[in-house]
Formats: sequence, C-alpha cells, structure tokens
Amino acid sequence: MRYVYKGGVTVKVLVTDEIAEEGLQVLRRLGNIDIVVRTGLSESELLQEIADADALLVRSQTQVTDRVIAAGAKLRAIGRAGVGVDNIDVNAATRRGVVVVNAPDGNTIAAAEHTLAMLLALARHIPQAYVSVCDGKWSRGRFVGVELRGKTLAVVGMGRIGTEVAKRALAFQMNVLGYDPYLTDERAESLGIQRVTLDEAIANADFITVHTPLLKETHHLLDVNAFDKMKPGVRIINCARGGIIDEKALVEALQIGKVAGAALDVFEQEPLPADHPLRACENVILTPHLGASTVEAQSLVAVAVAEEVVNILTDKPFRNAVNLPSMTEEQKRNLQPYLTLGEKLGKFVGQLLLHPSVQVDITYSGDIANHDVSLLTRTVLKGLLAQTYADEVNFINALVVAKEKGIHVREVRQSSKVFTNMISVTAATKEEQHTVSGTLYNGYGPKIVEIDGFRIDVAPEGNLLYTLHRDKPGMIGKIGTLIGDAAINIAGMQVGRHEQGGDAVMLLSVDKAIPADIVERVRQIPDLVQVRSIEL
Repeated sequence: MRYVYKGGVTVKVLVTDEIAEEGLQVLRRLGNIDIVVRTGLSESELLQEIADADALLVRSQTQVTDRVIAAGAKLRAIGRAGVGVDNIDVNAATRRGVVVVNAPDGNTIAAAEHTLAMLLALARHIPQAYVSVCDGKWSRGRFVGVELRGKTLAVVGMGRIGTEVAKRALAFQMNVLGYDPYLTDERAESLGIQRVTLDEAIANADFITVHTPLLKETHHLLDVNAFDKMKPGVRIINCARGGIIDEKALVEALQIGKVAGAALDVFEQEPLPADHPLRACENVILTPHLGASTVEAQSLVAVAVAEEVVNILTDKPFRNAVNLPSMTEEQKRNLQPYLTLGEKLGKFVGQLLLHPSVQVDITYSGDIANHDVSLLTRTVLKGLLAQTYADEVNFINALVVAKEKGIHVREVRQSSKVFTNMISVTAATKEEQHTVSGTLYNGYGPKIVEIDGFRIDVAPEGNLLYTLHRDKPGMIGKIGTLIGDAAINIAGMQVGRHEQGGDAVMLLSVDKAIPADIVERVRQIPDLVQVRSIEL
C-alpha cells in the first residue's frame, strides 16, 4: 500500500533515535517523503534539523522540549516508538497543535517475558552462578534456589503487562494475588487470581512484581513502611518504572536480609550511577532497561508509531493520540477550546477521590450541549483515568478502558442559567462522590467555578491544595502557616462557603508540589475535614 501526501508536496520525517527498519519501511510508502535519520544529535543540531520537519520520530533518548517543538515551524506530529512519553513535553506540543502519538501495545509481551526471566533468574541465582563458573569455581552449595510452584506472587498493577505476567505465573503453578484500584472480583476470577488490597498483597507474597505507571501516587510505593509489612525473605522484581521502589529503602532491606533478592530493570536514575549501592549487593540482578528490547517488540512499536504518523500526515484517523483526538473541522471550531478544560476537570476530580470510580456523570450545559460531545467525554475520562493508568489511557481508548474497569459513564445535556457553557464532572465510588464544574472565560481561559456545590473561581493549572474545613476563625492561617513553614510559596487563594460557620472549601495555588508529609500535617489540623494535593 502506498500513501499519497496531499498536494504532492515533499514531507520531511526526522528520526533521531534508533527505529526498527520495519517502521522506516512504513514511512517510505508515503509518497514524496524525505526520511532523515540522525541519531545522537546535540540540542543545537536538533533545533536546526527540526526547523523544516513535518514529523519527528523518537524513542526514549531524544529530549523533545518546548524549545525543540517551537523550532519545528512545520511540525504536525511527534511519534514515540514505545509507551512512555516522559521525554516529550506533551503540554508544549498541545499548545502548538502538534499531535503526540505512542505505541502502547507493542512491548506488552516483551516486558511480561522479561519479568518472568527475572523471576526465574532471581529464584535460581542464575547470573551469580554463571559468573562463579566463569571464574573457575564450582560452588553448587552457594546457589541453592527456591521453586516457583506453590509460592505466592503479588502482581501490583493489573494493566496489560501485569495481566500477562499473572497468566504466565499461573502456568508455573504459583498462587497469584492481584492488586489494582480497578481490578474487579469478576475480572480476577476470570484470570484465576485473587483480588487483594495493596497491604494484603505485600504482606502475603513470596515474590512481588510491580507493573504500575510512575505517578505521584505510585512514587516510592514500596518504601520503608511497605518493606516492614513484607515477609522475611521476600523477593522483588521491577520491570516497570524506576521510582516505584524506594531504592535506598530497598538496599537497606537487602542488607539486613528482610528482602532475599531483587531483580531490577529500571532505576530512579538511568544509566545507573557507577557508585550506586545496588551495584554492590550480591543478591541483586540488574539489567539496563531491557523490558522492551526484543526484535519483535522493537519492530511492533516502530511499525505502529510509523503508521500513526502516516495517518496524521495524510489526514486519516489515528488511534493512539497522547494529547489530541482526531477532529473534524466543525468539531475543532466548536469543541477544541474545551478540550483542555475537560481534561483538567477529569484530573481534578480524579485526585479528589480516595477510591476507584464506579459512576461518572458528565453534564454539558448551555450551547455546548447542542454539539457532538463524544470527544469531550473521552477527554474528561482520559484526565480522570490517567491518575491510575497514565500512558495506558489516551483520548481514543478512554471509553473502552472505563468499560473494562467497570465504570458506568453517562452524558447529561441541559440548559445553563448562569454560564453560556459549563461542564460538570461527577465521579462516584461506593464510599464517596465529588463534582467539579468549569467554564471558559473570554480572555481568561479555563476556570473551575464550583466544587461540590461551593462556588469558586480558580484557573485549573499547576499545583493546588484543596481543603474542606469548618468555617472557623484561624483555619486559613493555620493551613497557610504550615505551607509557609515548608518553604512553599502561596501564589493565590480562593475560598467558597454556603454560610458563616458552616463548611467551606479552599484552593491554594502554590509554586511547587506539596510533599505528602506536609499534606498529612495539614490533615491533623482540628476541624479539617478533607485535604488533597492536586497537580494539574
């Protein structure tokens, strides 16, 4: 199949990381194309090369900053041959109308198989035994391992990769515990595993493997407190993201024998520093981020992202947009200004919840209710679900992911008596419910105008601290003092209340993220009902 770019104009696709040849072959089908492969560019070289590029293809090495995107005057698409887009300034791309696409499915099997390889190597000391034999030794007694049969494996994060790991572990006759905020009893039963809480998972496991995205909520998910809850002699695998495990706490647990061994493919700093203490631990297996490094996976992700880029350049539908869904001209005209608002509302309400949603109602009020709002609904869901699934959810698959996780989504349309247009997102769990509403102010952009019935006026951006508290003298001062004592500057404040002396909500705009220990200190203030650190 050969694609023809409109107008017969030659397009330039810049490839700055190693991409499998199969992906380049897909690009060559695009008529009138100039494929420029230049790896290892300095920033100045990249700025010069991207100036006339229509599309950019990268893996994880190239840093696609705001400055780089700004230099791409003709840039329409950025393709990431893989899942994570940490090296791409997605917000900058969105502001400039550049579509960012990835290949979320291509490395699933590779990552799952690497996890199983690490699991087996860890159980049987294979790397250490190999080194010993190569050194001329025959120390069979040093490398007595354990069998997987009958052991309990905790899979923390039951997304695509975690699910594939669980299936393979069952073939080894392991007992598999699955933890995931959206894992249902029905889904767990269909897989043949047991759904448990995080504490239950880590307390009962002989082996623990993590497969969550790296988010604020999952950073150092396995920390000192988590290690204290584990069995003595537990073994740990991380082929997901560096930072999910507190490496300092892991080293200490390895040294005292609480953790019998660890197998790590990802690290908080990559490449792993030469003097890192993990390198000195004899009961650790280290690999240099090889989870997706198979011939098949590299081919699959290269082909997938190349096809997406071709579709964008030829104005055809594309599936894996990280930042922008495909829209008709009418939709762009009527809905595009609301996409940022919708995603921010989803993110906000997702961070208010302490439990997974089971019901999401999205209410469109005013003129906007007269249009096809399906894209906006997916945008809201992407923002909400990204708090748990990060790169695994995008604008295209958000509805499917919500359905898979047992979330019922409902669109409501109504007239508006206050604002020309307003979007309200209500997310309910079995334990709680929150509603956040927003609108667009001409010249001022998106605004949050109501939280759980309290009127407020805040731009949904940056770092925020949300509180629900009793409206008593000194409350705001106590909260502000704790934030100030932590050397965090308060840039703005909004308070909403129904009546004097009742409940009130407050949103503080702060210059940087508020650490968890400070949030906990705020929570201890008398008459403080709820507190959440919100990052938008």
